[in-house]
Amino acid sequence: MTGHATPPELPPGLLEEYLAGMRPVLVTLAGLAERLTAARSDLAALEALRRETHKIHGSAGSFGYMEVSRLAAGMEATVKDWISWPGDPEVDRGSLARWFVARLAEMLGLEVPGPAAAAPRPRVRPPPRPPRATTRPTRQPPQDPPPPVRPTPPRAPPGGPKVTPAPPPPPRAQPKVEPPARSPAMPDLPWILPPDAASAEPRAPAIEHPPPAPPKPAPAPSPPPAAAQSAPAGDVPEIVFVEDDAALAELLAYGLSTRGYRFVAYRNGREALQQLLALDVRGTHPLLLLDVDLPALDGYSILDALQRERPGTYRIVFTTVHGTEEEQLRGLEAGALDYLVKPISLRVALEKIKRWVGR
Repeated sequence: MTGHATPPELPPGLLEEYLAGMRPVLVTLAGLAERLTAARSDLAALEALRRETHKIHGSAGSFGYMEVSRLAAGMEATVKDWISWPGDPEVDRGSLARWFVARLAEMLGLEVPGPAAAAPRPRVRPPPRPPRATTRPTRQPPQDPPPPVRPTPPRAPPGGPKVTPAPPPPPRAQPKVEPPARSPAMPDLPWILPPDAASAEPRAPAIEHPPPAPPKPAPAPSPPPAAAQSAPAGDVPEIVFVEDDAALAELLAYGLSTRGYRFVAYRNGREALQQLLALDVRGTHPLLLLDVDLPALDGYSILDALQRERPGTYRIVFTTVHGTEEEQLRGLEAGALDYLVKPISLRVALEKIKRWVGR
Protein backbone atom coordinates (compact mmCIF):
# COMPACT_ATOMS: atom_id res chain seq x y z
CA MET A 1 0.00 0.00 0.00
CA THR A 2 2.06 2.85 -1.33
CA GLY A 3 2.02 6.15 0.53
CA HIS A 4 -0.54 5.10 3.14
CA ALA A 5 -0.59 6.35 6.71
CA THR A 6 -3.77 5.65 8.66
CA PRO A 7 -5.05 8.83 10.31
CA PRO A 8 -5.07 8.40 14.11
CA GLU A 9 -8.63 9.68 14.40
CA LEU A 10 -10.06 6.80 12.33
CA PRO A 11 -11.95 4.28 14.47
CA PRO A 12 -11.16 0.56 14.27
CA GLY A 13 -12.93 -1.09 11.36
CA LEU A 14 -13.71 2.05 9.35
CA LEU A 15 -10.63 1.69 7.14
CA GLU A 16 -11.53 -1.93 6.44
CA GLU A 17 -15.03 -0.82 5.44
CA TYR A 18 -13.56 1.74 3.06
CA LEU A 19 -11.38 -0.88 1.37
CA ALA A 20 -14.30 -3.29 1.16
CA GLY A 21 -16.33 -0.57 -0.55
CA MET A 22 -13.52 0.06 -3.03
CA ARG A 23 -13.64 -3.49 -4.38
CA PRO A 24 -16.91 -3.02 -6.31
CA VAL A 25 -15.63 0.41 -7.40
CA LEU A 26 -12.63 -1.28 -9.01
CA VAL A 27 -14.95 -3.70 -10.79
CA THR A 28 -16.99 -0.76 -12.10
CA LEU A 29 -13.83 1.02 -13.27
CA ALA A 30 -12.63 -2.14 -15.03
CA GLY A 31 -15.95 -2.38 -16.84
CA LEU A 32 -15.66 1.25 -17.98
CA ALA A 33 -12.12 0.57 -19.24
CA GLU A 34 -13.42 -2.30 -21.37
CA ARG A 35 -16.16 -0.10 -22.77
CA LEU A 36 -13.61 2.54 -23.76
CA THR A 37 -11.49 -0.16 -25.37
CA ALA A 38 -14.44 -1.15 -27.52
CA ALA A 39 -15.64 2.42 -28.22
CA ARG A 40 -13.26 5.26 -27.43
CA SER A 41 -15.96 7.94 -27.84
CA ASP A 42 -18.49 6.37 -25.45
CA LEU A 43 -19.63 9.57 -23.71
CA ALA A 44 -21.70 7.70 -21.13
CA ALA A 45 -18.64 5.66 -20.10
CA LEU A 46 -16.46 8.78 -20.02
CA GLU A 47 -18.91 10.64 -17.79
CA ALA A 48 -19.22 7.65 -15.45
CA LEU A 49 -15.43 7.41 -15.26
CA ARG A 50 -15.20 11.11 -14.41
CA ARG A 51 -17.69 10.73 -11.55
CA GLU A 52 -15.89 7.73 -10.06
CA THR A 53 -12.45 9.35 -10.21
CA HIS A 54 -13.89 12.52 -8.69
CA LYS A 55 -15.19 10.55 -5.69
CA ILE A 56 -11.88 8.76 -5.17
CA HIS A 57 -10.05 12.06 -5.44
CA GLY A 58 -12.19 13.52 -2.66
CA SER A 59 -12.28 10.60 -0.22
CA ALA A 60 -9.08 8.55 -0.47
CA GLY A 61 -6.90 11.12 1.28
CA SER A 62 -9.29 11.27 4.22
CA PHE A 63 -8.51 7.59 4.87
CA GLY A 64 -4.75 8.10 4.59
CA TYR A 65 -4.31 7.33 0.88
CA MET A 66 -2.96 10.67 -0.30
CA GLU A 67 -1.14 9.15 -3.28
CA VAL A 68 -4.38 7.49 -4.38
CA SER A 69 -6.14 10.84 -4.13
CA ARG A 70 -3.50 12.52 -6.30
CA LEU A 71 -3.64 9.67 -8.83
CA ALA A 72 -7.42 10.00 -9.05
CA ALA A 73 -7.12 13.78 -9.41
CA GLY A 74 -4.83 13.36 -12.41
CA MET A 75 -7.13 10.78 -13.98
CA GLU A 76 -10.16 13.01 -13.38
CA ALA A 77 -8.47 15.90 -15.23
CA THR A 78 -7.54 13.52 -18.05
CA VAL A 79 -11.09 12.26 -18.44
CA LYS A 80 -12.42 15.81 -18.49
CA ASP A 81 -10.09 16.47 -21.41
CA TRP A 82 -11.39 13.34 -23.16
CA ILE A 83 -14.97 14.54 -22.72
CA SER A 84 -14.04 17.89 -24.27
CA TRP A 85 -12.45 16.11 -27.25
CA PRO A 86 -14.37 12.83 -27.63
CA GLY A 87 -13.05 12.10 -31.12
CA ASP A 88 -9.33 12.60 -30.40
CA PRO A 89 -7.57 9.58 -32.02
CA GLU A 90 -4.11 10.12 -30.50
CA VAL A 91 -4.74 8.54 -27.07
CA ASP A 92 -5.60 4.89 -26.43
CA ARG A 93 -8.18 5.57 -23.75
CA GLY A 94 -8.97 1.94 -23.02
CA SER A 95 -5.32 1.08 -22.29
CA LEU A 96 -4.83 4.13 -20.08
CA ALA A 97 -8.04 3.37 -18.15
CA ARG A 98 -6.85 -0.22 -17.63
CA TRP A 99 -3.53 1.05 -16.31
CA PHE A 100 -5.33 3.37 -13.90
CA VAL A 101 -7.41 0.48 -12.51
CA ALA A 102 -4.33 -1.71 -12.06
CA ARG A 103 -2.33 1.07 -10.41
CA LEU A 104 -5.24 2.02 -8.15
CA ALA A 105 -5.68 -1.58 -6.99
CA GLU A 106 -1.94 -1.88 -6.32
CA MET A 107 -1.86 1.28 -4.19
CA LEU A 108 -4.88 0.12 -2.18
CA GLY A 109 -3.48 -3.40 -1.74
CA LEU A 110 -6.47 -4.97 -3.50
CA GLU A 111 -6.76 -7.53 -6.26
CA VAL A 112 -6.96 -6.24 -9.81
CA PRO A 113 -10.33 -7.21 -11.31
CA GLY A 114 -10.01 -9.00 -14.63
CA PRO A 115 -12.07 -8.26 -17.73
CA ALA A 116 -14.33 -11.19 -16.88
CA ALA A 117 -15.21 -9.63 -13.53
CA ALA A 118 -16.09 -6.32 -15.12
CA ALA A 119 -19.73 -5.60 -15.64
CA PRO A 120 -20.40 -6.27 -19.36
CA ARG A 121 -22.60 -4.05 -21.42
CA PRO A 122 -26.13 -5.39 -21.88
CA ARG A 123 -26.53 -7.49 -24.99
CA VAL A 124 -29.57 -7.49 -27.18
CA ARG A 125 -30.78 -11.04 -27.68
CA PRO A 126 -31.77 -12.08 -31.21
CA PRO A 127 -35.43 -12.91 -31.78
CA PRO A 128 -36.32 -16.53 -30.95
CA ARG A 129 -36.28 -18.99 -33.81
CA PRO A 130 -39.55 -20.64 -34.82
CA PRO A 131 -39.90 -24.16 -33.39
CA ARG A 132 -38.90 -26.97 -35.68
CA ALA A 133 -41.42 -29.55 -36.73
CA THR A 134 -41.06 -32.78 -34.76
CA THR A 135 -42.66 -34.99 -37.44
CA ARG A 136 -41.53 -35.36 -40.99
CA PRO A 137 -44.02 -34.01 -43.56
CA THR A 138 -45.84 -36.70 -45.53
CA ARG A 139 -45.42 -36.69 -49.25
CA GLN A 140 -48.62 -35.89 -51.14
CA PRO A 141 -49.44 -37.99 -54.21
CA PRO A 142 -49.27 -36.16 -57.51
CA GLN A 143 -52.56 -34.47 -58.35
CA ASP A 144 -54.22 -34.29 -61.77
CA PRO A 145 -53.98 -30.93 -63.51
CA PRO A 146 -57.07 -28.75 -63.01
CA PRO A 147 -59.73 -28.86 -65.76
CA PRO A 148 -59.62 -26.11 -68.37
CA VAL A 149 -61.65 -23.03 -67.60
CA ARG A 150 -64.58 -22.66 -69.93
CA PRO A 151 -65.24 -19.19 -71.33
CA THR A 152 -68.37 -17.52 -70.02
CA PRO A 153 -71.03 -16.77 -72.65
CA PRO A 154 -71.37 -13.13 -73.65
CA ARG A 155 -74.12 -11.07 -72.10
CA ALA A 156 -77.29 -10.31 -74.00
CA PRO A 157 -77.33 -7.09 -76.02
CA PRO A 158 -79.08 -4.05 -74.58
CA GLY A 159 -82.17 -4.67 -76.68
CA GLY A 160 -82.66 -8.26 -75.50
CA PRO A 161 -85.09 -9.48 -72.86
CA LYS A 162 -84.59 -8.10 -69.40
CA VAL A 163 -84.20 -10.40 -66.47
CA THR A 164 -86.37 -9.28 -63.57
CA PRO A 165 -84.69 -10.04 -60.27
CA ALA A 166 -86.70 -11.91 -57.67
CA PRO A 167 -88.31 -9.60 -55.06
CA PRO A 168 -86.68 -9.62 -51.66
CA PRO A 169 -88.41 -11.68 -48.99
CA PRO A 170 -90.77 -9.68 -46.74
CA PRO A 171 -89.29 -8.67 -43.38
CA ARG A 172 -90.08 -10.89 -40.48
CA ALA A 173 -92.42 -9.51 -37.85
CA GLN A 174 -90.55 -8.72 -34.70
CA PRO A 175 -92.25 -10.14 -31.60
CA LYS A 176 -93.38 -7.54 -29.13
CA VAL A 177 -91.28 -7.60 -26.01
CA GLU A 178 -93.39 -7.19 -22.90
CA PRO A 179 -91.89 -5.73 -19.74
CA PRO A 180 -91.15 -8.33 -17.09
CA ALA A 181 -93.97 -9.07 -14.74
CA ARG A 182 -93.63 -7.53 -11.35
CA SER A 183 -93.40 -9.74 -8.37
CA PRO A 184 -95.66 -8.71 -5.48
CA ALA A 185 -92.84 -9.48 -3.10
CA MET A 186 -90.41 -7.17 -4.86
CA PRO A 187 -90.55 -3.38 -4.43
CA ASP A 188 -91.51 -1.14 -7.32
CA LEU A 189 -88.61 -0.52 -9.70
CA PRO A 190 -88.40 2.41 -12.08
CA TRP A 191 -89.16 0.46 -15.25
CA ILE A 192 -89.27 2.52 -18.44
CA LEU A 193 -92.65 1.91 -20.15
CA PRO A 194 -94.06 3.16 -23.48
CA PRO A 195 -96.65 6.00 -23.28
CA ASP A 196 -99.71 3.72 -23.79
CA ALA A 197 -98.59 1.27 -21.12
CA ALA A 198 -97.83 4.06 -18.70
CA SER A 199 -101.51 5.01 -18.52
CA ALA A 200 -102.61 1.39 -18.06
CA GLU A 201 -100.63 0.67 -14.94
CA PRO A 202 -100.41 2.82 -11.82
CA ARG A 203 -97.15 4.64 -11.45
CA ALA A 204 -94.79 3.80 -8.70
CA PRO A 205 -94.84 6.35 -5.93
CA ALA A 206 -92.13 8.94 -6.46
CA ILE A 207 -89.37 9.07 -3.94
CA GLU A 208 -89.52 12.34 -2.14
CA HIS A 209 -86.19 13.93 -1.45
CA PRO A 210 -85.84 16.29 1.48
CA PRO A 211 -85.54 19.93 0.47
CA PRO A 212 -81.96 21.23 0.33
CA ALA A 213 -80.73 22.66 3.54
CA PRO A 214 -80.41 26.42 3.56
CA PRO A 215 -76.85 27.66 3.19
CA LYS A 216 -75.05 28.08 6.44
CA PRO A 217 -74.06 31.61 7.28
CA ALA A 218 -70.38 32.33 6.92
CA PRO A 219 -68.64 32.00 10.27
CA ALA A 220 -67.52 35.17 11.84
CA PRO A 221 -63.81 35.77 11.34
CA SER A 222 -61.95 34.40 14.31
CA PRO A 223 -59.17 36.39 15.83
CA PRO A 224 -55.69 35.37 14.66
CA PRO A 225 -54.32 32.50 16.77
CA ALA A 226 -51.70 33.28 19.24
CA ALA A 227 -48.19 32.40 18.24
CA ALA A 228 -47.47 28.79 19.11
CA GLN A 229 -44.88 28.21 21.71
CA SER A 230 -41.78 27.19 19.84
CA ALA A 231 -40.36 23.84 20.88
CA PRO A 232 -36.89 23.81 22.29
CA ALA A 233 -34.15 24.00 19.71
CA GLY A 234 -32.64 20.77 21.02
CA ASP A 235 -34.35 18.82 18.24
CA VAL A 236 -33.02 21.02 15.43
CA PRO A 237 -29.84 19.70 13.80
CA GLU A 238 -26.76 21.80 14.45
CA ILE A 239 -25.13 20.58 11.24
CA VAL A 240 -26.49 19.46 7.88
CA PHE A 241 -24.06 18.00 5.38
CA VAL A 242 -24.69 17.00 1.77
CA GLU A 243 -22.13 14.53 0.40
CA ASP A 244 -22.61 11.99 -2.38
CA ASP A 245 -19.45 9.99 -1.62
CA ALA A 246 -20.55 7.19 0.72
CA ALA A 247 -17.10 6.68 2.25
CA LEU A 248 -16.56 10.36 3.02
CA ALA A 249 -20.12 10.73 4.32
CA GLU A 250 -19.54 7.84 6.73
CA LEU A 251 -16.29 9.41 7.93
CA LEU A 252 -17.98 12.75 8.59
CA ALA A 253 -20.88 11.06 10.38
CA TYR A 254 -18.46 9.21 12.64
CA GLY A 255 -16.55 12.38 13.52
CA LEU A 256 -19.67 14.42 14.24
CA SER A 257 -21.23 11.70 16.37
CA THR A 258 -18.09 11.35 18.49
CA ARG A 259 -18.24 15.10 19.25
CA GLY A 260 -21.92 14.90 20.16
CA TYR A 261 -23.30 17.03 17.34
CA ARG A 262 -26.89 16.78 16.15
CA PHE A 263 -26.64 16.39 12.39
CA VAL A 264 -28.53 15.28 9.29
CA ALA A 265 -26.92 13.92 6.11
CA TYR A 266 -28.14 13.83 2.51
CA ARG A 267 -26.64 12.23 -0.58
CA ASN A 268 -28.68 13.86 -3.37
CA GLY A 269 -28.77 17.57 -4.15
CA ARG A 270 -32.44 17.79 -5.12
CA GLU A 271 -33.62 15.85 -2.08
CA ALA A 272 -31.42 17.95 0.18
CA LEU A 273 -32.88 21.21 -1.16
CA GLN A 274 -36.45 20.02 -0.56
CA GLN A 275 -35.65 19.13 3.04
CA LEU A 276 -33.69 22.32 3.67
CA LEU A 277 -36.56 24.46 2.46
CA ALA A 278 -39.01 22.64 4.73
CA LEU A 279 -36.84 22.31 7.86
CA ASP A 280 -38.14 24.16 10.92
CA VAL A 281 -34.94 25.65 12.34
CA ARG A 282 -36.82 27.41 15.20
CA GLY A 283 -34.75 30.54 15.13
CA THR A 284 -31.38 28.79 14.88
CA HIS A 285 -28.89 28.91 12.01
CA PRO A 286 -27.59 25.39 11.29
CA LEU A 287 -24.23 24.89 9.65
CA LEU A 288 -24.57 23.48 6.12
CA LEU A 289 -21.57 21.58 4.74
CA LEU A 290 -22.41 21.60 1.05
CA ASP A 291 -20.59 19.63 -1.63
CA VAL A 292 -20.24 21.48 -4.93
CA ASP A 293 -20.42 18.45 -7.26
CA LEU A 294 -23.66 16.69 -6.42
CA PRO A 295 -25.99 14.47 -8.46
CA ALA A 296 -29.32 15.96 -9.60
CA LEU A 297 -28.48 19.48 -8.34
CA ASP A 298 -25.07 21.08 -7.72
CA GLY A 299 -24.08 23.04 -4.63
CA TYR A 300 -24.18 26.48 -6.24
CA SER A 301 -27.77 25.91 -7.40
CA ILE A 302 -28.74 24.90 -3.86
CA LEU A 303 -27.07 28.04 -2.47
CA ASP A 304 -28.95 30.26 -4.95
CA ALA A 305 -32.29 28.66 -4.06
CA LEU A 306 -31.70 29.03 -0.31
CA GLN A 307 -30.73 32.67 -0.70
CA ARG A 308 -33.98 33.33 -2.56
CA GLU A 309 -36.35 31.27 -0.40
CA ARG A 310 -34.73 31.32 3.04
CA PRO A 311 -32.09 34.05 3.15
CA GLY A 312 -29.86 34.00 6.20
CA THR A 313 -31.20 30.70 7.53
CA TYR A 314 -28.12 28.54 7.00
CA ARG A 315 -24.42 29.19 7.36
CA ILE A 316 -22.96 27.49 4.31
CA VAL A 317 -19.48 26.03 3.92
CA PHE A 318 -18.56 24.50 0.57
CA THR A 319 -16.72 21.17 0.49
CA THR A 320 -15.07 20.30 -2.82
CA VAL A 321 -11.92 19.05 -4.48
CA HIS A 322 -11.67 22.27 -6.49
CA GLY A 323 -9.32 24.16 -4.22
CA THR A 324 -7.98 26.73 -6.65
CA GLU A 325 -7.97 30.37 -5.69
CA GLU A 326 -10.55 31.24 -8.34
CA GLU A 327 -12.91 28.51 -7.14
CA GLN A 328 -12.64 29.52 -3.51
CA LEU A 329 -13.28 33.16 -4.38
CA ARG A 330 -16.30 32.14 -6.40
CA GLY A 331 -17.80 30.36 -3.40
CA LEU A 332 -17.07 33.16 -0.96
CA GLU A 333 -18.44 35.81 -3.29
CA ALA A 334 -21.59 33.73 -3.77
CA GLY A 335 -22.27 33.96 -0.04
CA ALA A 336 -20.51 30.98 1.52
CA LEU A 337 -19.05 31.27 5.00
CA ASP A 338 -15.89 29.33 4.17
CA TYR A 339 -14.37 26.68 1.98
CA LEU A 340 -13.28 23.14 2.97
CA VAL A 341 -11.01 21.52 0.39
CA LYS A 342 -10.98 17.76 -0.13
CA PRO A 343 -9.35 15.43 0.75
CA ILE A 344 -10.58 16.39 4.23
CA SER A 345 -8.56 15.75 7.34
CA LEU A 346 -11.15 14.72 9.90
CA ARG A 347 -9.19 16.28 12.76
CA VAL A 348 -8.88 19.64 10.98
CA ALA A 349 -12.50 19.52 9.81
CA LEU A 350 -13.81 18.91 13.34
CA GLU A 351 -11.70 21.76 14.71
CA LYS A 352 -13.10 24.13 12.09
CA ILE A 353 -16.65 22.91 12.67
CA LYS A 354 -16.31 23.67 16.38
CA ARG A 355 -15.51 27.27 15.55
CA TRP A 356 -18.21 27.57 12.90
CA VAL A 357 -20.91 26.15 15.20
CA GLY A 358 -19.70 28.27 18.10
CA ARG A 359 -19.13 25.62 20.74
